Amino acid sequence: MQILEFLNTHMDMVYIVILSVLLGVEVISNVPSVLHTPLMSGANAIHGVVIIGAIIIMGKADPSNILTMALGFLAVILGTLNVVGGFVVTDRMLEMFNKKKPGKSKE
Repeated sequence: MQILEFLNTHMDMVYIVILSVLLGVEVISNVPSVLHTPLMSGANAIHGVVIIGAIIIMGKADPSNILTMALGFLAVILGTLNVVGGFVVTDRMLEMFNKKKPGKSKE
């Protein structure tokens, strides 16, 4: 009941979220492969901001509110995994462009 009341009250926000999701999917699906690495680095920076935001919200939350603390903790963990994984992928992609030094072979 409260969810439907909230949706009816804030219908303009619901439309904005739906349109932004559709626009985001359209933009990301049309990104060429060459731009993937720079965009990945930018996404890592954005997720760093998400981690800081989650930490701030957890710091201001009431310690007795278990749901808020659990969701904040989950946001920090998932954001951290995303940042670390993104940097690992970006590093591997950039290694492909490095020229191999003569005389060094992988055995």
